[in-house]
Amino acid sequence: MLVSDHTEPSPLGVLLVDDHPVVRAGLGAMLTESGEIAVLAEAPDGESAIETVERIFRAGGRIDLVLMDLQLGEGIDGVRAIRRIKEILPGLPVLVLTTYDTEADILAAVEAGASGYMLKDAPPEQIYQAVHEAAAGQTALAPKVAARLMGRVREPVLSLSAREIQLLEVLSTGQSNREMARSLFISEATVKTHLVHIYQKLGVDNRVAAVSEARRRHLIRH
Repeated sequence: MLVSDHTEPSPLGVLLVDDHPVVRAGLGAMLTESGEIAVLAEAPDGESAIETVERIFRAGGRIDLVLMDLQLGEGIDGVRAIRRIKEILPGLPVLVLTTYDTEADILAAVEAGASGYMLKDAPPEQIYQAVHEAAAGQTALAPKVAARLMGRVREPVLSLSAREIQLLEVLSTGQSNREMARSLFISEATVKTHLVHIYQKLGVDNRVAAVSEARRRHLIRH
């Protein structure tokens, strides 16, 4: 009698990062239901996520994917955590799962090294598929996110650069040109130049209108 040497593939090992315990529990239950995904660990904040990745890496363990929210309470936010994790393990995919669909958040996450960007209101099967795609090295994007990025490709002249969107975020806090220059480590002259371009692209002529229009277009958070 022949003995089969076929073995079942190991489930994908996932690190869940979210500051809400109920959300982590729900995601964990959904992802592990089929047996194809295993939640190796959970982290409630950015610092814990980084420490967990380092600990598992030092112990010779394996993580196939980090599923991470962007808003993680006090301390290191999701974008900074992604950047640090990618420094530790450049090949480790990080899939963002968040409620925010602004261009500011999307661009910041992608620039930090995220492999995909999904929204929490997506159907469970869509999130499940995104986890598999990101773990396999593919880009996994929510339809809204993909549409926003495609819009930037189709109309690059009208699209705000990542730096312009970053400046808009700071502008929305009410900082002066000098304060924004300090916050972004640029000169006041550069701030003024960026503002001119922002006003032109948004079709406005002042700071208040620029922030209002940016929020209306979901470029920055409300």
